[in-house]
Amino acid sequence: MRDLKMLPALIRRRYREGASIAVVARELGVSKSTVQRHVPAQERRDAAAAARQRHRNRAETPYEQILRAQVVRLYGSGMPQQRVAATLGISVEAVVARLEPSQRRSRQEAARLAVEQQGDLLPLDEVIARYAQGATMVELGRLYGVHPSTIRRRIPEDLLRSRGRTPQSQPRVRRVLVDQEVRRRYAAGESTYALAREFGVSPHTIQARIPDAERRSSPTGGATLPPPRPVQPRKGGARMVLALSDEEILTRYRAGQSATAIGRAVGVDCRTILRRIPEDERRGHLQAQRLNRPAPDVGADTIRALRARGMSWEAIGAEVGLSAKTARARA
Repeated sequence: MRDLKMLPALIRRRYREGASIAVVARELGVSKSTVQRHVPAQERRDAAAAARQRHRNRAETPYEQILRAQVVRLYGSGMPQQRVAATLGISVEAVVARLEPSQRRSRQEAARLAVEQQGDLLPLDEVIARYAQGATMVELGRLYGVHPSTIRRRIPEDLLRSRGRTPQSQPRVRRVLVDQEVRRRYAAGESTYALAREFGVSPHTIQARIPDAERRSSPTGGATLPPPRPVQPRKGGARMVLALSDEEILTRYRAGQSATAIGRAVGVDCRTILRRIPEDERRGHLQAQRLNRPAPDVGADTIRALRARGMSWEAIGAEVGLSAKTARARA
């Protein structure tokens, strides 16, 4: 075990030998804050100044000067940082470190330059030929993987078409409004919207041609509603013929068979079967539930005997065919 009294002297000696704070902390098994606390502040400032001087000295070596010049030249020619790093065999961080802040491009400028470089690789004659044959800028941009505006800048001005591939539709010729015809057709029952669509005008224009005395008011405006149509007696249609007669359906239903089971046997819906059964014969929901799912005839003595053997309510229910809640209630 290291003597704690000797720790400050060991920290200062290793730090003065050139080891960093992190290295000293790792070697002695202490934290970096402990190392900083035992190293005088002046020595730490002197070490930082010496590190900066070493970095400046390294930056002025012939190799570093040549590398920096190559980075600036390639980046200034429009090449992105990734391609500069791949060309010189260094990392992107090394490229960024050798560029001054004033030499770096903004994101917008880098994106614009990338688009221009991508557009320069386009086959210009082929793009113009496809556009002249009828292809749109959106289709060409999707084909060559560029934005439609990139295609737009490559098309000569004399070849540019108006928006849309189809010729502009002819303006709709409006019919001449004749007040007498509008009033006649409105009185015959046509609506203002139908007349407006036919004459190519707005409904307000049609309403302006109709005198107030001749206008029809809407039901919400207080006008009387037309009398309701008399209820026509329902004509008795042909009844569906089933494979079973109504008497046989009723016999099966009284025997305990459900309407769903009868309908499945006949091939119809259960509601069709229920319509063949009188109202007073139909079973209620609880009656049908008890009839369709009869509970096993298990007495309380059987359940108590199984319980005395140490079985749980779930196990007893599974044994006698009941739910655990029902088995507990019967006990």
